[in-house]
This record gives sequence, structure tokens and C-alpha cells, in this order.
Amino acid sequence: MAEFEMFDLGLMHYFLGIEVVQSSTGIFISQKKSVREILDRFQIKDCNPINTPSEFGMKLNKDNRRKKVDDTLYKQIRYLQGTKEFGLFYKNGEKSNLFGFIDSDYVGDSDDRKSTSGYVFMMGTRAVSWSSKK
Repeated sequence: MAEFEMFDLGLMHYFLGIEVVQSSTGIFISQKKSVREILDRFQIKDCNPINTPSEFGMKLNKDNRRKKVDDTLYKQIRYLQGTKEFGLFYKNGEKSNLFGFIDSDYVGDSDDRKSTSGYVFMMGTRAVSWSSKK
């Protein structure tokens, strides 16, 4: 503070789209505000929540007779309504090991014979990074 002008803004509440709630027991981070903004933008803030966007293990095939559909909207909203209260809680003093898992289905798409692979990195029991791509 002797060289630069500084201010104490108190505890962090929001940073880069992530809400932060700090307490004596730990830190809880979530994206509630971002999810609410997306649901408002698509005018579906009162839609019904679902657990997963599709049936587990379902295989889809192309229907070349139908017109092409822009899947951007679906990819943006998916099942946000049912997950807006989700977040990560980091308990004070708790040791959390970092684990990583990866998997692939070799030539799993019957239309183009491409594989789908994915990974998840977990800190303790919390997923902190994940990806799935064709």
C-alpha cells in the first residue's frame, strides 16, 4: 500500500461468471447467476427440470431425409433448469487429491465411424474439469 493505491473490497462474491460464498466452514462456488441469465435469454426460466438430456446409452443415427437442424440452441440450454443450484463446496482443512479418468468408444458412431472420447478431472469427490467430444 506504500507504493500503490489499494482498497479492501471485502470478501469476493463474484468472479469471471462464478459466484463465491465464503463461510467459516469453507467456500461454495456456483454459476447460478449465469444459468438464470441463459434461461431468461431463451425465455424458459419456468421450464420443467430434467435429470439428463437424453436416455442413457441411446444410440442416434442420421436421418438424411429430414432437413438439417441448428443444434446450437439445444447445446446452450440443455438441462440447466435442474442444475442451477449445483456447485462445488471446498471444506476448510479438507485434503483433496486430484484424480483423472478418461474413456473412449472406438468407432462408436455407426454413421461416420468416428469415436467419442471424454475425460473428467476430480478434486476429491468434485468434478472440476470435464470434456466429451467426437
